[in-house]
Amino acid sequence: MTNSAVWVPIPAVAYWAWLIPITFGIIFGWRYQHDKVRLSNGIWFSLFFYSLLALLAMTILGTNNHPLIIISVAIFVVLMMAIGLVFALQAFLLLWNAWIVWKRESHTLANMLTLFLGLAILLLPFFANLIGNLPKPVSYFMTTFPTMVVMYVAFWFYNYLTMLVIYQFNFPRYRQDYIIVLGAGLLNGDQVSPLLAQRINRGLRFYQKQQRKTGHPAIMIFSGGQGGDETVPEGQAMLQYAREHGLPTTAGWAETKSTTTLENMQFSKQLIDRGSVKRPRTIFVTNNYHTFRAGIFAKQAGLKADGIGARTARFFLPDAIIREYIAIFARHKWWHAAAVGALLLLSLLYVWLDVYHGAM
Repeated sequence: MTNSAVWVPIPAVAYWAWLIPITFGIIFGWRYQHDKVRLSNGIWFSLFFYSLLALLAMTILGTNNHPLIIISVAIFVVLMMAIGLVFALQAFLLLWNAWIVWKRESHTLANMLTLFLGLAILLLPFFANLIGNLPKPVSYFMTTFPTMVVMYVAFWFYNYLTMLVIYQFNFPRYRQDYIIVLGAGLLNGDQVSPLLAQRINRGLRFYQKQQRKTGHPAIMIFSGGQGGDETVPEGQAMLQYAREHGLPTTAGWAETKSTTTLENMQFSKQLIDRGSVKRPRTIFVTNNYHTFRAGIFAKQAGLKADGIGARTARFFLPDAIIREYIAIFARHKWWHAAAVGALLLLSLLYVWLDVYHGAM
């Protein structure tokens, strides 16, 4: 009697299972195409991504291909170990980043967010021990409610990170009519800062590449008003910098009234509306960490424009991303307040059921 391989057909349900990630992917793609700055899109992308990973894992295990299974498991274990290591060292990584920011940037409250977060994570076990010594109902509540709030905030932060990363893969076509460059503070009252120069240079590269590829004419709008410590408007200083770096005189406008990102979009739209193009194609340029929130303001201003991001120093990214998330979170403060209120009621109900009802 000879041994022979037995072919086992894959159950029909396995094929139908692929409809799950496909459906989630279609929903995400449709929603993202219609509104790229909707935070809830991150939920649909995560449903697509993780259901796809789960099905791929089941498919690989079902092949009985031992080398493929070993390689896949090894990759999974390495990734899990790397993620676990980052979580284990997150407080120290945050404090290390805070130290670098302290050395290289101004000592403002906004630049110390990673310091505060790192210290909070380190001090958390001490607070947990103190709470454990309190009466049981109080300790249960003091453990349950903050945990639920942290999980809620972390859930939306994860969705924000997901959408921020996805937004970086925005590649507009080289046929734009207007390129808006968002302003930032000037140095010594009239000089373009390195961060602002990154934005201008990113816009200039897009403009120049469009001229080479399609020859489609575009106007660059440099948007930024004059701050209290500035001697010239940001838009004017940016336009001068761009002309010194190769922008033709007739291809640049300066918007000099705006003081916020929303006003950048609103006042730039006013200039565009006065132009000769009836259905203008527009993009905006800012730093990569700011693209998603700037896109929200563009939508609010009624400006149909996608963003492209300029590179930012890596040491500055953690603090900047946290700051951006706080700003986005605060835009819906009443909605989040209602959600936290619901979590409070759930926490009280849990304590009552577990402590009082469970003791009966």
